[in-house]
Amino acid sequence: MADENFAQAVVLMIEHSQEGSMGLVINHTAPLTFRDLGRSQQLKVAAVRRDDALFQGGPVEPFRGFVLHDSVRVEERNELLPGVYLSVTSDALTPLLLDEAATLRFCLGYAGWGPGQLELELKQGSWLFTEADPRVVLQREPAQIWEQVIKSMGIDPGWLLPTGGVN
Repeated sequence: MADENFAQAVVLMIEHSQEGSMGLVINHTAPLTFRDLGRSQQLKVAAVRRDDALFQGGPVEPFRGFVLHDSVRVEERNELLPGVYLSVTSDALTPLLLDEAATLRFCLGYAGWGPGQLELELKQGSWLFTEADPRVVLQREPAQIWEQVIKSMGIDPGWLLPTGGVN
């Protein structure tokens, strides 16, 4: 896709309806870390995650945070996939940042599509679709996610056209 926000992006779809669609890019890191987030929002962050990168969840509302995680100890959570939860409140963020055992992906912003827009882009070959794999969503190596997902679909990444679609 020509839009740099979506170049080799893997998007976890959160919502899809006649009113539109919303998802989070799970493999594009932001030039910020949890340490930066802690400083700017005056939050305490566990030492083990201070240098971990935040993610660019998409170009819409880039200062809004979405946390994908595996912690059942947080009350405010919505299960998206088996063992993968979404939390969006500061009440959930504080305990997640301090929980050294939790795996999490903090996304700034989200990807959004108006009514029918995503369906059109799919027809044009701009996107490929597959079922989400919970093991991939919280994977620690974001640079490997795109290729891993493409290969899991039985597609050689070298066959993909830079503008979308398959040769």
